[in-house]
Amino acid sequence: MSDSLTTGADAVDAAIAQGIDLDGSPIPAAKLDLYNTVMAKEAGRQRSGVSNSMRSRIVRIGAKHFSQADLNKMLAEADFAPLKDKEIAYFYGS
Repeated sequence: MSDSLTTGADAVDAAIAQGIDLDGSPIPAAKLDLYNTVMAKEAGRQRSGVSNSMRSRIVRIGAKHFSQADLNKMLAEADFAPLKDKEIAYFYGS
């Protein structure tokens, strides 16, 4: 696949929908079935608010790209709650 098809937030969703991994290989049916089962449950889950979901995504993805101090600073500047001890332990290993 070209870079435009393997980068960005939608690349994985598009690949899953096609049943083809980013390297062009087929995704095994058992993996697709399990993924679709779990996502169907998630789709039916009641949501508590967009802000909470945004923060969760920011922390989960931001921890891959930013230091703990930088991410915590950005969270504070955007008026989100700072990193919790359990998030620091999970994402930063301390």
